[in-house]
Amino acid sequence: MAPPANESTSTTHYNDWPNTQGFDVRYQELEPTELPIQGTIPPYCVGVLFRNGLGPRDIQTENQTIYRVSHWFDCFAQVHRFQIHAPTPEQPRVRVTHNSRLTCDGLVRRIQRTGYRGEITLGAKYDPCMSLFQKAQSVFKTIPRGLLDEVDISVTLNVNFPGLSVTGSKQEGMPGPGIQTLCNRTDNSTFQMLDPQTLEPIGIADQTVLHPSLRGPLSAAHCKTDLITGDVYNYNLDIGLTSTYRVFHVSHSTGKTSILATFKHAATYVHSLFLTENYVVLCLWNARFRAGGMSLLWTHNFVDALADYDPTQRSTWFVVDRTPGGRGLIARYESDPFFSFHTINAYEEPSSSDPSKTDIIADVCAYGSLDVLKRFYIDNLLSDSATAHHYGESRNHKARGAFRRFRLPAVPEVSNHKTLTAEIVFSMEKGLGSELPQISPRVRGCKYRYVYGVTDSGKSVFLDGLVKHDVVTQTSLYWSQHGQTASEPIFVADPDSEDEDGGVLLSVVLNGIEGNSYLLVLEAKTMTEVGRAIVNGVVGFGFHGAHVRDN
Repeated sequence: MAPPANESTSTTHYNDWPNTQGFDVRYQELEPTELPIQGTIPPYCVGVLFRNGLGPRDIQTENQTIYRVSHWFDCFAQVHRFQIHAPTPEQPRVRVTHNSRLTCDGLVRRIQRTGYRGEITLGAKYDPCMSLFQKAQSVFKTIPRGLLDEVDISVTLNVNFPGLSVTGSKQEGMPGPGIQTLCNRTDNSTFQMLDPQTLEPIGIADQTVLHPSLRGPLSAAHCKTDLITGDVYNYNLDIGLTSTYRVFHVSHSTGKTSILATFKHAATYVHSLFLTENYVVLCLWNARFRAGGMSLLWTHNFVDALADYDPTQRSTWFVVDRTPGGRGLIARYESDPFFSFHTINAYEEPSSSDPSKTDIIADVCAYGSLDVLKRFYIDNLLSDSATAHHYGESRNHKARGAFRRFRLPAVPEVSNHKTLTAEIVFSMEKGLGSELPQISPRVRGCKYRYVYGVTDSGKSVFLDGLVKHDVVTQTSLYWSQHGQTASEPIFVADPDSEDEDGGVLLSVVLNGIEGNSYLLVLEAKTMTEVGRAIVNGVVGFGFHGAHVRDN
């Protein structure tokens, strides 16, 4: 059964930051609850902020054993909804209400009954009692439509995903005004559809609903959306000894899905991709699966299924024309090796080598190994763990990311089978750069100056602040307070400002001293606090969110 509402965990002590509190959450608010506000929240933030978080870490089974989540990425999914209400004559200040829900109650019940999870995870060790046939079923099975809460999905949240109805069936035409649909996404092809108000699971689908060719089990948790048209771009990976990638486009206006390009390459774990004015760019960095991805059948998790990081294996970049029915795969580039979770931004500019052609500038948070995947085992993130200090030390650079800029020079006008070279423009200091990166929506896909994110500088064994990095001057501003663990900052632009950094950042912060969370509002120019809304309990350490402004 689901954790009981309003049940809170023990208070975090000053010298225990962070402890299990942010990874083992038994608090939820099923009904919208008014939050006390300190300071002010700008009226242009009025709308809804959806955030994912984490539920319980430990589950007691019917056999009186304890099932324990081992990896941060595998924690049980909870979704949060912060409604930011417009001022009224009766209430002249902005108000905030909050509700939340565990979205995988059925999976929790299954584990209570059977003692094992029975699905592919990122880092959890598989149950040795499962047969190879059972493991294959969990990777390639058709999703049972009746078990809406037996999937554990909550990495990214998409509002009004085109081509999908409220329950995940195929839908043609343009979505209506306001928030019509909400879906949970992760690094596979599954959509879990949620009620945008109550957050209750109401549907489930996979990418074959969009197009029958999208039959592969893996995809990017971070699809890319054109903020002008609303069109969505992603890839689908059909794993095997000769793995097939399909880059696709979903039209916001018609709901139609088009396959932009199909190509073969080694199966790779890719969490996000790039989008520019004219191109989709898919970088297959150094995170290859063993045996073309078939290793998932016996490891049952991504970490063990990946081959060892090979520093001699170059990363491969695929440049695809983003126009449906267009030129397809245009070019292939190779660069120095790296691993990444998150792309930051990409844009086009006149080529430095041939002004008649175009260069693509692509920014990414890059790692020099796969150590970061092991660092995020929960025991490595707890302050009282012996392994935490090894991974938390600032000298352990392999487990820390760096802001890195690549240039893909002179993109060909027609398909070119020659492999070209992508160049590193610069790479900033590790740990201080912006992981979980965000930029102003105004400059997405364009030349830009500022990027925001969380920092990992070594002040704690986990994330230790928020950063604003100036790409032009290579300088940074920080927000950091002891005992406070901030989540991904969401940029909300001020409509009355023409400045790129005119607006605020919304971040859900765990106050490890007081033992609760709050919605933090920072002025994006100065990285100073302007307000906060205090939650009645703990919002677990989640990953991503989405802000939808009221029209």
